[in-house]
Amino acid sequence: MVGYIYLAVAIIAEVIGTTALKASEEFSKPIPSIIVVLGYGAAFYFLSLVLKTIPIGIAYAIWAGVGIVLVAIVGVVLFEQKLDLPAVIGMLLIVSGVVVMNAFSQSINP
Repeated sequence: MVGYIYLAVAIIAEVIGTTALKASEEFSKPIPSIIVVLGYGAAFYFLSLVLKTIPIGIAYAIWAGVGIVLVAIVGVVLFEQKLDLPAVIGMLLIVSGVVVMNAFSQSINP
């Protein structure tokens, strides 16, 4: 269970880092640029802790999939970006894949 807590922290840190990357405007703004480095540093540190208990392929699939969806939501809310129907359907498929892996895959607990 602790692996999933670390995974959640890694995902949140990655979303913060990616959001700050947009706000850094090509690293021209110092505060968002520092947040990028700290966010990605924390994300990879916690992802490394996750790999003690969750297989790398599963952990990375969850991290990337959930991160994609959360970053898209942040883009809509903070940066007024638009998502069309194919984008929403694609993200629903990503979330469905994460759910299927966690619910049915024997790879989760080797």
